[in-house]
Amino acid sequence: MSVRAASRPPAPLVAVAGVAALLAAIPLIYVVARTGAAGLDGIAAVWERPRVPMLVRNTTTLGASVAVASLVSGIAVAVALTRVRLPAPRVFAALTALPLAVPSYLAAFGWLATFPTIHGFWPAWLVLTATTTPYVTLPVAASLRQHGAAHAELAYSLGHSRWRVFTAVTWPSIRSAAFAGTLLVFLYVIADFGGVSLFRYPVLSTAIHQAYGASFDRYYAAVLAAMLVLLALVVLWSERRVRSRHHFTVTRTAPGTPASSPAKRLLAMGAISLGPVLAIGVPVFALVVRLLQAQSVRETDLGRLTESAVTTLTVSVAGAVVAVMLAIPVATLAAKYRGRLATLIEGVSSLPLALPGIVVGLGLVYFSLRTVPAIYQNAVLLVVAYGIMFMPKAIGTIRAAMERVPAELENVATTLGYRPLAVWWKVTARLARPAAITAGLLVAVIAMKELPATIMLRPTGTNTLAIDLWTRTEIAEYGAAVPYALALLVIAMVPAIALAPRTPRAAAPTP
Repeated sequence: MSVRAASRPPAPLVAVAGVAALLAAIPLIYVVARTGAAGLDGIAAVWERPRVPMLVRNTTTLGASVAVASLVSGIAVAVALTRVRLPAPRVFAALTALPLAVPSYLAAFGWLATFPTIHGFWPAWLVLTATTTPYVTLPVAASLRQHGAAHAELAYSLGHSRWRVFTAVTWPSIRSAAFAGTLLVFLYVIADFGGVSLFRYPVLSTAIHQAYGASFDRYYAAVLAAMLVLLALVVLWSERRVRSRHHFTVTRTAPGTPASSPAKRLLAMGAISLGPVLAIGVPVFALVVRLLQAQSVRETDLGRLTESAVTTLTVSVAGAVVAVMLAIPVATLAAKYRGRLATLIEGVSSLPLALPGIVVGLGLVYFSLRTVPAIYQNAVLLVVAYGIMFMPKAIGTIRAAMERVPAELENVATTLGYRPLAVWWKVTARLARPAAITAGLLVAVIAMKELPATIMLRPTGTNTLAIDLWTRTEIAEYGAAVPYALALLVIAMVPAIALAPRTPRAAAPTP
C-alpha cells in the first residue's frame, strides 16, 4: 500500500477535499448551532431525562451487534463466493448484492405482515443484519479476488491450519475493506429510522424524529443528534487508529484451484442464500400475499407510479454522481497521506452517515435559506443532500481500492517525469476506477430508498417511490402501497445486481 507518511499532501488536493468536507459539515454545523443555543443547562437537562441513557445504550448495542454480525457473515459470504466452485456462480454473486435493494422499513413491514407480534431488539437486529451484510461482502470479495489464492495454497502446503492461514494470510489482505464495510454498517444502523420504528425499538434516531415531528422540540432533538455525532466520532477515530497500525502491500497472485467438495458447496450456498432469504424472501412473500388480497391495487394510478419511478431514478443517479465526485479527493487524501489533516477531513466527511436524514434535511434547509435561497424547494438541493449524505459510503469503497494500488507503479511513473496529478490520473485513478463505479452504484441504490430527507427537501408536488410507499403504509393502506413497494424493489435491484461480485476464474479453499 502506498502511504506517504512524511511528505505533505499537495495543496490543491487538500483544498478540493476540504470543500467536500465543508459541505459534509453543514448538517453538523446546524446541530452544533442548535445545541449551543440550548446552553449547558439545556444539555444537562436533556441528559438527565430518564429515557436518554436508555436511548444511547440501545443505539450503541444495536449498532455494535449488527456491525459484528455483518462483519462475520459478510466475510463468510465473500469467502464462499470467491473460494468455492459454485453451480450458477453468477446467480449466487447477484444474490449477495440483492439485499441492498430492500429498505429497512420495507423489510420490517414484510416481517411484521408475516409475524405481527414480533418487536424489539432481536427482530431489528435480524432485519438490519440481513440488509447491511452486503456492505461488508462486496468490498471483501473484491479484495479476495485481487489478492488471489496462491499464498493461501502455499501456507496449506506448509501444514498450517485453516485458522492460521486465515489470520496470517487472508485477513491482512481484506482487513481494510472489512473495516470500511463494517464502519458503513455501524453508521447506517445508528442513523436508521424506518426499521427500528416499525419494530418499536427506541433508539436515538426514533427519538429525534419524534422530537421534530410531534413536539417539535428542536433543542432536545439537536442534543440527541449531537450524541449521535459523538458516538460516530468515537467509532471513526477507533477505525482510523486500527487501520493506521496495519499497513500492508497487496501482491497480485494467480488464482488457485477452486474447492469442489459437495459438503463445502452446500455450506457455501447456504451461507450465500441466508441473507437474501431474510431480507428479500419474507418481504416479497408478504407483498405478494397483500397484492392478491387487496382490492385497492386495482385502483393504482399508473401515471403517478410511472412519474414517481422516473423521479426516483433521476434524483438517485444524480445524487450518486455528486457523492462520487465529492468522495474521490477525500479518499485520495486518506489513502495516500497520513496525518492529522487527512484524518480530520476524512472524519468530518464521514459524519453525515451518522445523522438521521431529517437532521441532514433541516441543516440543508437552514443553509440554503441563508445562502442560496434559489435552490430551496428545488431538485438541486435534494441531489446535493444525497451527495452529502452518502459520500461516506463512496469514500470507504474508493479509499480501499486506492490503498491497494502498488506503490511501485506510482514510483515508476514519478521517475518517468510525471507530475503528482498526472501520476494520480494515469495510475491511481485508473486502477481505482472500478471501485468508483461500484461506489456510484451503491449510492444510487441507497438513495432510491432514502425517506426522511426526501420528504423534507423534495420540490412541492414531487414524489418518489419511497415517499408514496411510506405515506400509504402510514395510513394503513397496505394494499395500495404494494405496487410502489414492488416498483421500488425492481428498480433498486438493477444497480444492486450490477454490484454483484464478478465470479473468479478459479480459487482456492480458504477459510
